[in-house]
Amino acid sequence: MGNKEIAAELFARFSRSDIPGVLSLMTDDVVWRIPGKKELSPAAGDYGKERIGRLFNRMLSQLESGLQMTVLGSVAEGDTVAVEVESSGDLKNGRRYRQQYHFAIVFQDGKIARVREYLDTQHAFDVWMRP
Repeated sequence: MGNKEIAAELFARFSRSDIPGVLSLMTDDVVWRIPGKKELSPAAGDYGKERIGRLFNRMLSQLESGLQMTVLGSVAEGDTVAVEVESSGDLKNGRRYRQQYHFAIVFQDGKIARVREYLDTQHAFDVWMRP
């Protein structure tokens, strides 16, 4: 598989709630970055492989039937793939999560080594965190 196909597979596995499969696509020292200020976006920060796995599992535990992620397009240059993604899922508390993302994914030796995830942080806060 090429880098674009691996990136697409990442989101396909996430849509199947296959977190071990998602993590298997990453290097052991992967850095997954969600930019932002912690006081405004609690999920902001840098995550290693184990920590991002915990975040993904915590998210999935709050969803009725997982999170469907649809790749809208991708562009590859060298070891980097830029991916536009939409997601859709219903939380157990009745809220609906509909998100748009841009991911910048850097590969090393056929595995995901770095990810920068850009998303609507206000929507994420409103759905996941607001009382």
